[in-house]
Amino acid sequence: MGEPASNLILYPVFAMFFLVAAVLVRMAKLRVGAVGSGEVSAKYYRAYQGADEPEHMRVVTRHFINLFEVPVLFYVVVILTYITHQVSSWMIGCAWAYVAARYVHSYVHLTSNDVLTRFRVFIASGLVLFVMWVSLLVELIRA
Repeated sequence: MGEPASNLILYPVFAMFFLVAAVLVRMAKLRVGAVGSGEVSAKYYRAYQGADEPEHMRVVTRHFINLFEVPVLFYVVVILTYITHQVSSWMIGCAWAYVAARYVHSYVHLTSNDVLTRFRVFIASGLVLFVMWVSLLVELIRA
């Protein structure tokens, strides 16, 4: 069986984009609704000071911010894998495993918000990301 097409490593990036977009839409709807109902003052969003957002909104806001923290390392390793021509079925599988874990993490965080489950899924995604970085390094050294 031959090597997979290089562009297959990019599809998980699009899947992450759609996750970020979905969380952004949810956050925007909550904020617009809260301002419209008077639950939150529009002035709060000028400098994020004053009375805090209600907890259910803070969770979504915090989750949105979280999607720009560790996942940045995912985007970098995917791009490096692509541009160094190290795309393999293994790396594509790892990329999809990372994305799947992040979707599960988002689901848990934005529904039950069970901290232990969320932490376990977060650690699992981190381990997959670590494996991706080590795998890329090994392949670059071998090349």
